[in-house]
Amino acid sequence: MSGLKNLSFRDSGLLAQWAALIALTLLFSGVLTALRLPAGLLLGAIVAAASVSAFEGRIEVPPWAFLMAQAAIGGMIAQKLTPAILHEMARDWPLFLAAGFSVIAASGLFGWLLTRWQLFPGTTAIWGALPGAASAMVVMADAYGADMRLVAFMQYLRVLLVALVASLIARFLTPGGGAGAAALAGFFAPAGFFAPVSWPAFAATLAVLLGAAFLAHRLRLPAGPLLAPLFLGALLQDSGLLALELPRPFLALNYAILGWSVGQRFSRALLLHAFKALPATLASVAALIALCAGLSAILAALAHIDPMTAYLAMSPGGIDAVAIIAVSAKLDLPFVMALQTARVLMVIFFGPALARFLS
Repeated sequence: MSGLKNLSFRDSGLLAQWAALIALTLLFSGVLTALRLPAGLLLGAIVAAASVSAFEGRIEVPPWAFLMAQAAIGGMIAQKLTPAILHEMARDWPLFLAAGFSVIAASGLFGWLLTRWQLFPGTTAIWGALPGAASAMVVMADAYGADMRLVAFMQYLRVLLVALVASLIARFLTPGGGAGAAALAGFFAPAGFFAPVSWPAFAATLAVLLGAAFLAHRLRLPAGPLLAPLFLGALLQDSGLLALELPRPFLALNYAILGWSVGQRFSRALLLHAFKALPATLASVAALIALCAGLSAILAALAHIDPMTAYLAMSPGGIDAVAIIAVSAKLDLPFVMALQTARVLMVIFFGPALARFLS
C-alpha cells in the first residue's frame, strides 16, 4: 500500500507520460468495450487520464484540441436530428414537451437534493443529474462554472446504469430483446471502424464545425464551441446543403481528447471525494430510473404505445444505447429517438437557467 502511495509520474518525462496515457486508454477502453458498455472509449480515456493525474502526471490537453472535441460532439448530436425525428417531434409536441419536462424535473429534484446535502459543490450535482447527452452536459457544465470532473463522474455513472437496466429489461421482456446486448457490442466494437470515407464531405463538415466552434469561442458564447456546431450542422444537414460526415476514427479521437480533458483535472483528493459520495449518487440514480419507469406507464397510456417503447423513450440518458436497444427489440425507434432528442434539446436550452434556479 505504501508503495502505491509513493508511485508517481512526477519525475517522468512528458513523452513517457503520454505513452502511459495512451497505453492505459487502450487498455481501459478495450476492457469497457469488451464488457459491452456504452461510451467505452470516452470512459476509458477519462479513467486513464485520471489515473495519470492521480499519480502526479503533468499532461495537459491543448485548448485547440479541446475546442475540436467540442465541435465534434456538437456535430455528432446534429447528425441525429434527422427530418424524420423532427417531424415526429412536431406532430406530438405537447406530449413531447410534457414528457421531456417531467424527466428533467425529476432529475433536477435529485440534483437539488444532492446539493442540499452538500455532497457536491455549487451547481455540480444539478448538472450531473440533468438527463441530456452526457458529453454535452460535461462540456456545458464546465462552461457555466460547475466542476466538470464530478459532473462527468455523475453523468457516466448514470449512463452506465441506465443502459444496463434498459438492456436487461429489453432482453427479458421483449421478443427480440435478446439481440440487444449483441447489437450494443457491435455498435461500439471496432467492426466497420475503417469504413470508406467521403473525403470532400468530411472536409466540408470539418470546415463548418470547426469554423462555428472557433467563432463561438472568439465571441465568448457560453458552451458555444459545442452549441454553434450543433445547430449550424443540423440546419445545413436537414436543409440538404451538407451531408455531415464524421468517420469513426475521427469521433474516437475526439472522444479520447474529451476524456483526457476531463480526466486530467482529477486528483487523489477529488477521487476520494467522489467515492465518498458514491452511495448517495447510486441511490439517486436508482430512484430516478424507478421514477421514470412510473412516468413511462403514464406515457404508454396517453400515447397508446407499448410499455417498452415508452420505457426506452423516458429512459434518463444513454441515447445511443437506447437507440440500439430499440432497434434490436423491434420497437418504435422514431418515437423513442424523437422524445430522447427533444429532451436533450430542452436540457441544452434550459439547463443553465434550471441549474441557477435550483442552486
